[in-house]
Amino acid sequence: MKTDSGLLLSQEESQQRRYQKGTVVKSGTEVTTINKDDVIYYDQRQSHTMIIEGTQYTIIQERDVVVVL
Repeated sequence: MKTDSGLLLSQEESQQRRYQKGTVVKSGTEVTTINKDDVIYYDQRQSHTMIIEGTQYTIIQERDVVVVL
């Protein structure tokens, strides 16, 4: 895997990266600081993956968001 900064990582190393980048599809009703289409970095160790109507989504809690770009 090649990172945005140009580093090449093996598959194992890329899976060990703690933070993952994602785009918000929808936020919960009590989430106040994160909006649809925000680009975020989140702690992937605290995430859960679900398949809803054939599409895979990652579910996280607001407290596990590290950066909102």
